Amino acid sequence: MEIDASLFARLRTSLTDASDGSVRFGRASFGSARFTGRQNFARITFTDFASFSRATFTENVDLSGAEFEGTVKFTETRFDGQALFEGAVFNGKAEFAGADFRSAAVFRLCRFASSLRFADATFSRHAYFSNATFDREVTFDRSRIHGSLFVDSAEFADEVEFTRMTIGEAALAKSRFARGVRFDRSNVHGNLSFDGATFQNHIHLGPLACGGEINFSYCNFLSTSLIDATAKHIKCLHAKFEGALTLRIRYATLALDHAALMQPSTVTSNVADVPRPPGTELAGEGDPTAVSITSLDGVDASMLLLSSVDLAACKFSGSHHLDQLRLEGRWRLSVPPSGFRLRRGVPQRWTKRQVIIEERQWRRWNLQAESSSQPSNSAIPVLPDLIPGPAVIATTYRHLRTSREDAKDEPGAADFYYGEMEMRRHSKGWHTAERWLLQLYWLLSGYGLRASRALGWLVLAMMTTILLLMGFGLPQGSPKQEATGTMPPSGGKVTFEIDKQNPQNPTQDRFTTKRFEKALSVTLNSVVFRSSGQDLTTAGGYVEMVSRFSEPVLLGLAALAIRGRVKR
Repeated sequence: MEIDASLFARLRTSLTDASDGSVRFGRASFGSARFTGRQNFARITFTDFASFSRATFTENVDLSGAEFEGTVKFTETRFDGQALFEGAVFNGKAEFAGADFRSAAVFRLCRFASSLRFADATFSRHAYFSNATFDREVTFDRSRIHGSLFVDSAEFADEVEFTRMTIGEAALAKSRFARGVRFDRSNVHGNLSFDGATFQNHIHLGPLACGGEINFSYCNFLSTSLIDATAKHIKCLHAKFEGALTLRIRYATLALDHAALMQPSTVTSNVADVPRPPGTELAGEGDPTAVSITSLDGVDASMLLLSSVDLAACKFSGSHHLDQLRLEGRWRLSVPPSGFRLRRGVPQRWTKRQVIIEERQWRRWNLQAESSSQPSNSAIPVLPDLIPGPAVIATTYRHLRTSREDAKDEPGAADFYYGEMEMRRHSKGWHTAERWLLQLYWLLSGYGLRASRALGWLVLAMMTTILLLMGFGLPQGSPKQEATGTMPPSGGKVTFEIDKQNPQNPTQDRFTTKRFEKALSVTLNSVVFRSSGQDLTTAGGYVEMVSRFSEPVLLGLAALAIRGRVKR
């Protein structure tokens, strides 16, 4: 059956109530009909069952303000032109299963008082449901939207399912979900926005894949939340989670700035059976699938557990209770550059350790400030507001160290202690005694954490001691004992005085094997804070005293560094 625009216009005119201009249809069945031309169903009231199953609209159809008091079916209906349902009211069940929208589908300001079903529907362009009200359950199972889905500022009073869908982009900003909402195994090619949405009940979003950004900024989660997603970026800026939160994410960068966590929450890198969105590979070391957290600014870290995450680009400063942050699984921070660098003409090697992004930013700024060509009497450039100073970074490291020590992870806390001491050292001026003390501590043993450095200094000190003893400390020969006494003329008791010759400074053959063995014996005894009992010259005595003080200290620093790395 073919119905052109003029035929339906005459039908509409014949059913128009002359008193108020309303148009009312009773039971209407347009199954498999073909509507040609622009069709005007605006403000028509369907008082009974209405069916448009398998119908075809070749051009635009206007159902704005239409009211369906009974069940309405658009099953497998094809809309070649724009389908305009703006302001329509569906009091009965609405069935759009298998519908094919070849152009834009507009459902803005609609009211769905009963269930709505869009299973297996196809939207070739955009679908608009902005400011719509859904009183009962909504199903978009297996629907395909090649353009954008706009459901912003909508009200969902019952469960809604966006399951196994394929969507170009989706915006559900400022919508309210009173019951459950599901996005199981859906694939969004672009961005997915829930900005400002409210979730009143428990939700389980995912597993879903998003090729762009998932935005939960300013959302209110009033109950427990479980989110499984792969994406490029996920934003939870200023989001409020009143229930327990579990974020299982892969490939994404996650921003949690000023997120309010009211209950213990978990962020982990586990999502099962979700395809990787294109272009989501992470460069650098570590697991490329791990979620990369970019900021914890303003977050109460005492409520947060991070498991198997990438913290290389994470901003920690500004978070609360950072000393209670829990880290599990394989997590990693950033690392300093490899190799050597020249600083004021002196080659220096970066210490291999884990660092936070704030230290990397500060060091980058510091190197730029040093290399800038300024007059010698010019002021040092002001530190940018986004980069905290060394004192603030030292506090951040201290809190992270405390969290690892509370978790009985002494080796894991070592790098945080090193970073804390580094920033303490750089926060002090050269005019303070503390700066010189920390500088010496760093130089000798890397703050008691670099055993190789302490052992290197120990070997150098021992070699120096041996050379000094061979050159000046050991006497020319072993002093011999002498006995002197006086014989009384009348005989009787003779008294002898036994003395020892003073050690004589060496004059020749100083560097011999025998003298090396003696010097080595003195040095080894000095390392363990013992006296060798060897005869020494005056200079050798002072060398031994210095050696007995300095070398055990270096040995102790090396032992301390080894203990810090193997302590359980």
